[in-house]
Amino acid sequence: MHITLIVPAPFATVSGGYAYDRRMVAGLRDAGHEINVIELPGTHPVTDETARSAARGAWASLPRDTLPLIDGLALLAFAGQGDSVAARPAAAIIHHPTAFDTGFADSDRATLRNTELRLLPRLARVIVTSEPTAERLAADFGVDPARMRVVVPGTDDAPRSAGSGGPGCAILSVGALIPRKGHDILIRALARLFDLDWHLSIVGSTMRDPVYAQMLSDLTRQLGVTAQVRFAGEVDDATLDHLWCTADLFALASHWEGYGMAVAEALKRGLPVAVTAGGSAAALVPTEGGVVCPPGDIDQLSKALRRQIFGTDLRREMADVAWQTGRTLPSWQKQIGAFAEALII
Repeated sequence: MHITLIVPAPFATVSGGYAYDRRMVAGLRDAGHEINVIELPGTHPVTDETARSAARGAWASLPRDTLPLIDGLALLAFAGQGDSVAARPAAAIIHHPTAFDTGFADSDRATLRNTELRLLPRLARVIVTSEPTAERLAADFGVDPARMRVVVPGTDDAPRSAGSGGPGCAILSVGALIPRKGHDILIRALARLFDLDWHLSIVGSTMRDPVYAQMLSDLTRQLGVTAQVRFAGEVDDATLDHLWCTADLFALASHWEGYGMAVAEALKRGLPVAVTAGGSAAALVPTEGGVVCPPGDIDQLSKALRRQIFGTDLRREMADVAWQTGRTLPSWQKQIGAFAEALII
Protein backbone atom coordinates (compact mmCIF):
# COMPACT_ATOMS: atom_id res chain seq x y z
CA MET A 1 0.00 0.00 0.00
CA HIS A 2 1.25 3.49 -0.88
CA ILE A 3 0.09 6.18 1.56
CA THR A 4 0.70 9.92 1.74
CA LEU A 5 0.13 11.36 5.21
CA ILE A 6 -0.56 15.10 5.28
CA VAL A 7 0.08 16.83 8.61
CA PRO A 8 0.85 20.32 9.94
CA ALA A 9 4.55 21.01 10.43
CA PRO A 10 6.56 20.06 12.41
CA PHE A 11 5.58 16.39 12.40
CA ALA A 12 8.74 15.08 14.06
CA THR A 13 8.50 16.96 17.34
CA VAL A 14 4.91 17.86 18.14
CA SER A 15 3.33 15.61 20.77
CA GLY A 16 -0.28 14.60 21.42
CA GLY A 17 -2.14 13.11 18.46
CA TYR A 18 1.02 13.23 16.35
CA ALA A 19 2.49 10.56 18.61
CA TYR A 20 -0.31 8.31 17.37
CA ASP A 21 0.40 9.27 13.76
CA ARG A 22 4.13 8.69 14.17
CA ARG A 23 3.63 5.25 15.68
CA MET A 24 1.32 4.25 12.86
CA VAL A 25 3.73 5.54 10.22
CA ALA A 26 6.67 3.65 11.75
CA GLY A 27 4.64 0.48 12.17
CA LEU A 28 3.24 0.53 8.66
CA ARG A 29 6.71 1.09 7.22
CA ASP A 30 8.03 -1.85 9.23
CA ALA A 31 5.21 -3.92 7.75
CA GLY A 32 6.38 -3.08 4.24
CA HIS A 33 4.03 -0.25 3.28
CA GLU A 34 5.39 2.83 1.51
CA ILE A 35 4.51 6.04 3.34
CA ASN A 36 5.33 9.60 2.38
CA VAL A 37 4.76 12.42 4.87
CA ILE A 38 3.92 15.94 3.69
CA GLU A 39 4.20 18.67 6.34
CA LEU A 40 2.10 21.77 5.79
CA PRO A 41 3.61 25.09 6.95
CA GLY A 42 1.47 27.91 8.29
CA THR A 43 -0.92 28.08 11.23
CA HIS A 44 -3.29 25.26 12.24
CA PRO A 45 -6.10 24.52 12.87
CA VAL A 46 -7.27 28.13 12.40
CA THR A 47 -5.46 28.31 9.10
CA ASP A 48 -3.77 31.14 7.25
CA GLU A 49 -3.18 31.48 3.52
CA THR A 50 0.23 29.82 3.85
CA ALA A 51 -1.40 26.66 5.19
CA ARG A 52 -4.22 26.70 2.64
CA SER A 53 -1.84 27.29 -0.26
CA ALA A 54 0.39 24.45 0.94
CA ALA A 55 -2.63 22.15 1.15
CA ARG A 56 -3.63 22.97 -2.43
CA GLY A 57 -0.10 22.34 -3.65
CA ALA A 58 0.20 19.09 -1.71
CA TRP A 59 -3.05 17.77 -3.13
CA ALA A 60 -2.13 18.69 -6.68
CA SER A 61 1.20 16.86 -6.35
CA LEU A 62 -0.19 13.56 -5.05
CA PRO A 63 0.73 10.49 -7.12
CA ARG A 64 -2.23 8.69 -8.63
CA ASP A 65 -1.44 5.44 -6.85
CA THR A 66 -1.27 6.88 -3.32
CA LEU A 67 -3.96 6.92 -0.66
CA PRO A 68 -4.16 10.43 0.83
CA LEU A 69 -4.36 10.29 4.63
CA ILE A 70 -5.00 13.65 6.28
CA ASP A 71 -4.44 14.33 9.97
CA GLY A 72 -7.43 16.11 11.51
CA LEU A 73 -5.42 19.23 12.33
CA ALA A 74 -4.35 19.53 8.69
CA LEU A 75 -7.84 18.91 7.35
CA LEU A 76 -8.90 22.50 8.06
CA ALA A 77 -6.32 23.73 5.54
CA PHE A 78 -8.43 22.05 2.83
CA ALA A 79 -11.29 24.50 3.30
CA GLY A 80 -12.92 25.10 -0.08
CA GLN A 81 -11.43 21.92 -1.56
CA GLY A 82 -14.31 19.59 -0.79
CA ASP A 83 -14.83 18.64 -4.43
CA SER A 84 -11.16 17.77 -4.88
CA VAL A 85 -11.11 15.72 -1.68
CA ALA A 86 -14.24 13.83 -2.71
CA ALA A 87 -12.95 13.20 -6.25
CA ARG A 88 -10.60 10.42 -5.12
CA PRO A 89 -10.61 7.95 -2.21
CA ALA A 90 -9.13 9.77 0.75
CA ALA A 91 -8.90 9.08 4.47
CA ALA A 92 -8.45 11.15 7.61
CA ILE A 93 -7.32 10.54 11.18
CA ILE A 94 -9.62 12.38 13.58
CA HIS A 95 -8.46 12.46 17.18
CA HIS A 96 -11.28 14.84 18.06
CA PRO A 97 -13.18 17.54 16.13
CA THR A 98 -11.20 20.76 16.41
CA ALA A 99 -14.50 22.58 16.95
CA PHE A 100 -14.52 20.96 20.42
CA ASP A 101 -11.30 22.72 21.41
CA THR A 102 -11.47 25.50 23.95
CA GLY A 103 -9.52 28.74 23.75
CA PHE A 104 -10.81 29.81 20.32
CA ALA A 105 -12.90 32.86 19.63
CA ASP A 106 -16.53 32.02 18.86
CA SER A 107 -16.06 33.09 15.25
CA ASP A 108 -13.03 30.82 14.83
CA ARG A 109 -14.84 27.89 16.41
CA ALA A 110 -17.76 28.42 14.04
CA THR A 111 -15.36 28.45 11.08
CA LEU A 112 -13.72 25.23 12.26
CA ARG A 113 -17.07 23.53 12.71
CA ASN A 114 -18.38 24.63 9.31
CA THR A 115 -15.21 23.44 7.57
CA GLU A 116 -15.37 20.06 9.29
CA LEU A 117 -19.08 19.79 8.44
CA ARG A 118 -18.25 20.30 4.78
CA LEU A 119 -15.20 18.06 4.55
CA LEU A 120 -15.66 15.11 6.91
CA PRO A 121 -18.73 13.58 5.19
CA ARG A 122 -16.90 13.64 1.83
CA LEU A 123 -14.03 11.41 2.93
CA ALA A 124 -14.05 7.78 1.88
CA ARG A 125 -12.66 6.70 5.26
CA VAL A 126 -12.52 8.38 8.66
CA ILE A 127 -10.36 6.72 11.31
CA VAL A 128 -11.13 7.81 14.87
CA THR A 129 -9.39 6.94 18.11
CA SER A 130 -12.47 6.18 20.24
CA GLU A 131 -16.11 5.14 20.04
CA PRO A 132 -17.38 8.39 21.62
CA THR A 133 -15.61 10.40 18.92
CA ALA A 134 -17.21 8.21 16.24
CA GLU A 135 -20.62 8.80 17.79
CA ARG A 136 -20.12 12.56 17.83
CA LEU A 137 -18.93 12.63 14.22
CA ALA A 138 -22.01 10.75 13.12
CA ALA A 139 -24.45 12.80 15.20
CA ASP A 140 -22.93 16.28 14.86
CA PHE A 141 -20.97 16.22 11.59
CA GLY A 142 -22.97 13.89 9.36
CA VAL A 143 -20.26 11.28 8.86
CA ASP A 144 -21.66 7.96 7.63
CA PRO A 145 -20.88 5.33 10.31
CA ALA A 146 -20.16 2.84 7.53
CA ARG A 147 -17.20 4.98 6.48
CA MET A 148 -15.72 5.16 9.99
CA ARG A 149 -13.34 2.81 11.72
CA VAL A 150 -12.30 3.02 15.39
CA VAL A 151 -8.64 2.27 16.03
CA VAL A 152 -7.68 3.20 19.58
CA PRO A 153 -4.02 3.94 20.37
CA GLY A 154 -1.79 1.16 21.58
CA THR A 155 0.37 1.15 24.67
CA ASP A 156 3.95 0.05 25.21
CA ASP A 157 4.96 -2.36 27.92
CA ALA A 158 6.28 -0.33 30.83
CA PRO A 159 7.53 -1.01 34.35
CA ARG A 160 5.20 -0.35 37.23
CA SER A 161 5.72 3.08 38.77
CA ALA A 162 7.60 2.82 42.05
CA GLY A 163 6.40 6.18 43.31
CA SER A 164 8.30 9.07 44.83
CA GLY A 165 8.91 7.46 48.18
CA GLY A 166 7.67 10.65 49.82
CA PRO A 167 7.46 12.90 51.56
CA GLY A 168 4.29 14.18 50.00
CA CYS A 169 2.54 13.17 46.80
CA ALA A 170 4.22 13.54 43.40
CA ILE A 171 1.57 14.30 40.79
CA LEU A 172 2.25 14.04 37.06
CA SER A 173 0.22 15.57 34.24
CA VAL A 174 1.09 15.08 30.58
CA GLY A 175 -0.36 17.24 27.83
CA ALA A 176 0.45 20.30 25.77
CA LEU A 177 -0.20 23.62 27.47
CA ILE A 178 -3.38 24.45 25.58
CA PRO A 179 -6.78 25.42 27.03
CA ARG A 180 -8.41 22.09 26.10
CA LYS A 181 -6.12 20.24 28.50
CA GLY A 182 -7.49 22.19 31.46
CA HIS A 183 -4.20 22.65 33.31
CA ASP A 184 -5.62 25.84 34.82
CA ILE A 185 -8.46 23.81 36.33
CA LEU A 186 -6.00 21.31 37.80
CA ILE A 187 -3.76 24.03 39.27
CA ARG A 188 -6.73 25.82 40.83
CA ALA A 189 -8.03 22.56 42.31
CA LEU A 190 -4.66 21.72 43.83
CA ALA A 191 -4.06 25.24 45.13
CA ARG A 192 -7.00 24.77 47.49
CA LEU A 193 -5.12 21.93 49.18
CA PHE A 194 -2.70 24.25 50.97
CA ASP A 195 -2.68 21.99 54.02
CA LEU A 196 -1.41 18.95 52.10
CA ASP A 197 2.08 18.09 50.85
CA TRP A 198 1.99 17.76 47.07
CA HIS A 199 3.94 18.83 44.01
CA LEU A 200 2.87 18.79 40.38
CA SER A 201 4.99 18.26 37.24
CA ILE A 202 3.33 19.21 33.94
CA VAL A 203 4.98 17.75 30.85
CA GLY A 204 3.97 19.26 27.53
CA SER A 205 4.81 21.81 24.88
CA THR A 206 4.62 25.45 25.89
CA MET A 207 4.72 26.60 22.25
CA ARG A 208 1.33 25.43 21.00
CA ASP A 209 -0.33 28.36 22.78
CA PRO A 210 2.31 30.65 24.36
CA VAL A 211 -0.33 33.04 25.70
CA TYR A 212 -2.07 30.25 27.63
CA ALA A 213 1.28 28.89 28.82
CA GLN A 214 2.21 32.30 30.19
CA MET A 215 -1.21 32.57 31.85
CA LEU A 216 -0.55 29.28 33.65
CA SER A 217 2.79 30.56 34.92
CA ASP A 218 1.13 33.76 36.11
CA LEU A 219 -1.63 31.72 37.74
CA THR A 220 0.81 29.78 39.90
CA ARG A 221 2.19 33.08 41.22
CA GLN A 222 -1.28 34.45 41.87
CA LEU A 223 -2.25 31.32 43.80
CA GLY A 224 1.06 31.07 45.66
CA VAL A 225 2.01 27.62 44.33
CA THR A 226 5.06 28.36 42.20
CA ALA A 227 7.21 26.16 44.45
CA GLN A 228 4.81 23.26 44.02
CA VAL A 229 4.17 23.40 40.26
CA ARG A 230 6.87 22.64 37.73
CA PHE A 231 6.39 23.24 34.00
CA ALA A 232 8.78 20.69 32.49
CA GLY A 233 8.02 21.49 28.84
CA GLU A 234 8.75 18.83 26.26
CA VAL A 235 11.24 16.31 27.62
CA ASP A 236 13.27 13.44 26.20
CA ASP A 237 12.19 9.83 26.65
CA ALA A 238 14.58 9.15 29.53
CA THR A 239 13.36 12.16 31.52
CA LEU A 240 9.71 11.31 30.89
CA ASP A 241 10.29 7.70 31.93
CA HIS A 242 11.87 8.92 35.17
CA LEU A 243 8.87 11.15 35.85
CA TRP A 244 6.49 8.25 35.24
CA CYS A 245 8.48 5.93 37.48
CA THR A 246 8.63 8.40 40.39
CA ALA A 247 5.03 9.65 40.26
CA ASP A 248 2.44 8.78 42.90
CA LEU A 249 -0.61 10.02 41.01
CA PHE A 250 -1.58 11.05 37.49
CA ALA A 251 -4.00 13.93 36.93
CA LEU A 252 -5.53 15.50 33.83
CA ALA A 253 -8.43 17.98 33.76
CA SER A 254 -9.15 18.04 30.03
CA HIS A 255 -12.33 19.55 28.67
CA TRP A 256 -12.23 16.96 25.88
CA GLU A 257 -10.04 13.98 25.00
CA GLY A 258 -10.38 11.99 21.80
CA TYR A 259 -8.95 8.97 23.64
CA GLY A 260 -6.57 9.84 26.46
CA MET A 261 -3.18 8.35 25.58
CA ALA A 262 -1.54 9.76 28.70
CA VAL A 263 -4.30 8.26 30.86
CA ALA A 264 -3.72 4.87 29.24
CA GLU A 265 0.01 5.24 29.89
CA ALA A 266 -0.68 5.97 33.56
CA LEU A 267 -2.83 2.85 33.89
CA LYS A 268 -0.18 0.79 32.10
CA ARG A 269 2.29 1.89 34.77
CA GLY A 270 -0.09 1.21 37.64
CA LEU A 271 -0.69 4.82 38.62
CA PRO A 272 -3.97 5.88 40.21
CA VAL A 273 -5.56 8.65 38.15
CA ALA A 274 -7.72 11.73 38.60
CA VAL A 275 -9.37 12.89 35.37
CA THR A 276 -12.35 14.80 34.09
CA ALA A 277 -15.10 13.25 32.00
CA GLY A 278 -14.51 15.27 28.85
CA GLY A 279 -14.57 13.01 25.79
CA SER A 280 -13.21 9.49 26.07
CA ALA A 281 -10.57 9.54 28.79
CA ALA A 282 -13.02 8.73 31.58
CA ALA A 283 -14.04 5.50 29.84
CA LEU A 284 -10.52 4.16 30.40
CA VAL A 285 -10.65 4.61 34.17
CA PRO A 286 -11.87 1.64 36.23
CA THR A 287 -14.19 2.52 39.09
CA GLU A 288 -11.68 1.57 41.79
CA GLY A 289 -8.57 2.69 39.91
CA GLY A 290 -9.12 6.41 39.96
CA VAL A 291 -11.61 9.26 40.16
CA VAL A 292 -13.58 10.99 37.41
CA CYS A 293 -14.99 14.50 37.84
CA PRO A 294 -17.10 16.74 35.59
CA PRO A 295 -15.06 18.92 33.20
CA GLY A 296 -14.32 22.34 34.61
CA ASP A 297 -15.57 21.47 38.12
CA ILE A 298 -12.77 22.79 40.32
CA ASP A 299 -14.62 22.02 43.54
CA GLN A 300 -15.24 18.34 42.80
CA LEU A 301 -11.75 17.82 41.41
CA SER A 302 -10.19 19.43 44.48
CA LYS A 303 -12.20 17.20 46.81
CA ALA A 304 -11.25 14.09 44.84
CA LEU A 305 -7.58 15.03 44.83
CA ARG A 306 -7.69 15.64 48.59
CA ARG A 307 -8.84 12.05 49.14
CA GLN A 308 -6.10 10.67 46.91
CA ILE A 309 -3.26 12.83 48.20
CA PHE A 310 -4.15 12.32 51.85
CA GLY A 311 -5.10 8.65 51.53
CA THR A 312 -1.89 6.73 50.91
CA ASP A 313 -3.71 3.43 51.49
CA LEU A 314 -6.40 4.48 49.03
CA ARG A 315 -3.75 5.33 46.43
CA ARG A 316 -2.13 1.95 46.96
CA GLU A 317 -5.45 0.16 46.39
CA MET A 318 -6.19 2.26 43.31
CA ALA A 319 -2.70 1.56 41.97
CA ASP A 320 -3.32 -2.20 42.12
CA VAL A 321 -6.53 -1.82 40.12
CA ALA A 322 -4.86 0.54 37.64
CA TRP A 323 -2.02 -1.94 37.11
CA GLN A 324 -4.44 -4.79 36.39
CA THR A 325 -6.43 -2.57 34.00
CA GLY A 326 -3.26 -1.56 32.21
CA ARG A 327 -2.51 -5.21 31.45
CA THR A 328 -5.69 -5.36 29.34
CA LEU A 329 -4.88 -2.41 27.07
CA PRO A 330 -4.00 -3.25 23.44
CA SER A 331 -0.43 -3.18 22.16
CA TRP A 332 0.80 -0.89 19.40
CA GLN A 333 1.58 -3.92 17.25
CA LYS A 334 -2.05 -5.03 17.37
CA GLN A 335 -3.36 -1.52 16.70
CA ILE A 336 -1.01 -0.94 13.77
CA GLY A 337 -2.50 -4.05 12.16
CA ALA A 338 -6.00 -2.74 12.80
CA PHE A 339 -5.01 0.63 11.32
CA ALA A 340 -3.73 -0.99 8.13
CA GLU A 341 -7.01 -2.88 7.75
CA ALA A 342 -8.96 0.33 8.30
CA LEU A 343 -7.16 1.94 5.35
CA ILE A 344 -8.51 -0.63 2.90
CA ILE A 345 -11.25 1.31 1.13
